[in-house]
Amino acid sequence: MGKVQLFEISLRDSRVIYSPGEALAGTVTIRTQAALPYKAIKVSCVGTCGVSNKVNDSSWNVEEQYFNSTFSLADKGTLQPGEHSFSFQFLLPTSAPTSFEGPFGKVTHQIRAVIETRRLSKDYKSNKLFYILRPLDLNEIPEIEQLSCATATKKFNYKLVKSGQLMLKVTTDLRGYVVGQPIQIHAELENKSGRDTGAIVASLIQKVAYKSKRCVYDLRTIAEVEGAPVKAWKHAVWDEQILVPALPQSILQGCNLIHIDYYLQVTVKSPEASVTLPLYIGNIPVNLSRLGPRHSIAHAPSPVVPSAPPADDEAGGSQPMDNVSLPTKCHSQQQSHVPFSYAPELSFPNSNGEPETLGSPSHPTLCLSTGATVPYFADGAVVPVPTASALILPPEYSTWGYPYDAPPSYEQSCSSTNVSNGE
Repeated sequence: MGKVQLFEISLRDSRVIYSPGEALAGTVTIRTQAALPYKAIKVSCVGTCGVSNKVNDSSWNVEEQYFNSTFSLADKGTLQPGEHSFSFQFLLPTSAPTSFEGPFGKVTHQIRAVIETRRLSKDYKSNKLFYILRPLDLNEIPEIEQLSCATATKKFNYKLVKSGQLMLKVTTDLRGYVVGQPIQIHAELENKSGRDTGAIVASLIQKVAYKSKRCVYDLRTIAEVEGAPVKAWKHAVWDEQILVPALPQSILQGCNLIHIDYYLQVTVKSPEASVTLPLYIGNIPVNLSRLGPRHSIAHAPSPVVPSAPPADDEAGGSQPMDNVSLPTKCHSQQQSHVPFSYAPELSFPNSNGEPETLGSPSHPTLCLSTGATVPYFADGAVVPVPTASALILPPEYSTWGYPYDAPPSYEQSCSSTNVSNGE
């Protein structure tokens, strides 16, 4: 760096994560080996978002800025040989969005320092990233504590001859979850045909929309669990759960270019029938104490009532049906007593019922995030993933692809669906 041996920005108490509206304070340290004349020494606090149509592109098609404050540390002088320290403090705006980084865009917050020299030589520059977490309180979302339910029906066709129908009903215990909380899934399948169905699969899906010159959707399956097929003339019940891993929160409040959504999709492979339930991932869990007693979704089998059953039910439909419990074939998550992983760098420690205490505000607990490179922590009874380093590696993006059609809208997902096309 020429005359400058050290040009470093450090934040007070080595903080990494801040909340909107907080004061951010730190020090700029400069060490020179010879006298260095300068016009000004400045420090800036900047928050921006950039989006591109190309994966991991360094130049953005669309950008937006959230804040840009500059503070002058020194005006026109000479830095003598040795070490010099300059203090600064900024007040972060309350509207600042949560930090995020994905393959097509990022929300970044950083401190920039510059030594403007009097000569034509290049100015000295330094920068340091910090992270903002704007917590999403699930209790502020209407009807978040309610059960979520959807149904679908599908006819079996074999060589153009109708052979029966399948009815699928899926229910979850809530509509919003935090990291470490299980998504309780209750599925009922009524196979009113003489043929066995294919396997049933439940998937937690993340959809990130990047609003550039054209909207790009990055869809990925976060976790998946597969149940056994349903035999002919059986009414089957499948109770499973997906544990929410460390994920970016739904909805980047304050950001207009990147939007994050999550869905639970349950699909029967043959005949192909599917329901999609939208859900939220937040930082502050749903307060269930205000609900009072409520029934569990894991109840005894009950008849599945489709929204619009086919009028021409098959002659064999009067055959009595047996009630069975559907076993699980495979799970992308390990059992609760074994740490699980969705990406090479993502692991989840075992919870023995005692939630781990989060780090202090000065040293918050960091978590690796699937689908983003921001540290993450959450309030409430969750088990975060700690890491000793402030540098967080992104997950493997080799499986990305676009364009994708967006999943159904909230209204379409929540409404009962009747699918009458043959397989």
